[in-house]
Amino acid sequence: MSDALRPMARPRLYEQVIDRLREYVAQARLGAGDKLPAERDLAQQLGVSRTSVKQAIVVLQVQGLVEARHGGGTYLVGHTLDAEPVEQLVERRQRLPDVLDAREAVETKLAELAAQRRTKVDLDAISAALDHMREEIAAGSYGVEGDRRFHAAVTAAARSDILAEFMNSIAERITESRTESLRQPGRPSRSLTQHVAILDAISLGDGRRAATAMRRHLRTVAKVRLLSWNPDDEDDGRRDEDDGGAGGDARE
Repeated sequence: MSDALRPMARPRLYEQVIDRLREYVAQARLGAGDKLPAERDLAQQLGVSRTSVKQAIVVLQVQGLVEARHGGGTYLVGHTLDAEPVEQLVERRQRLPDVLDAREAVETKLAELAAQRRTKVDLDAISAALDHMREEIAAGSYGVEGDRRFHAAVTAAARSDILAEFMNSIAERITESRTESLRQPGRPSRSLTQHVAILDAISLGDGRRAATAMRRHLRTVAKVRLLSWNPDDEDDGRRDEDDGGAGGDARE
């Protein structure tokens, strides 16, 4: 059967909520640090349940567009709510575990080899990458380029053509995992600290310690909200008319 005739996806209600929130942020000219209306108020004004609003907020959190402070509301991280289509998130969520498994298996060995084979030039390159990442973070960004340079420098120091070729073959997927990880709250500075530990072990020529430090780092990389998000856990209903207009429903 032609792929063009595949079953049509039913729009999720929380995706519609995201669209409305994006319009609201633009019209109200909200920016980074501004607070969104309370979930209860949003549910009431949009005519949906609080469950649908919560699901929309979770999707925005997964993408690093908002920060939900416990007991303190939801705040914009940037100046827009230009969310990635949910279907793209679903696809990345499906392939991310395999990418993370591959990274742990290969990069742990690369770190071990780098400790055994590194030269002063290699150590300088790794250190320079950390300096770049440090500068990026200080400037308010995630440190993505510095992170890329760090792992590339470790790969180069390992002097394994086959492993380097494999890393290059999944470079696009690695970029996805890198960005996904670094946009987690507090992750850039934590990643930088772990990178320093990896460099210290490589500098000492301690392959086992370098492998352990890299494994610890990559298991932190794997802790992303996207993997705990369930795109099918949605609420189909509009706001329950018996909730007294509070924006909740019997299932909340």
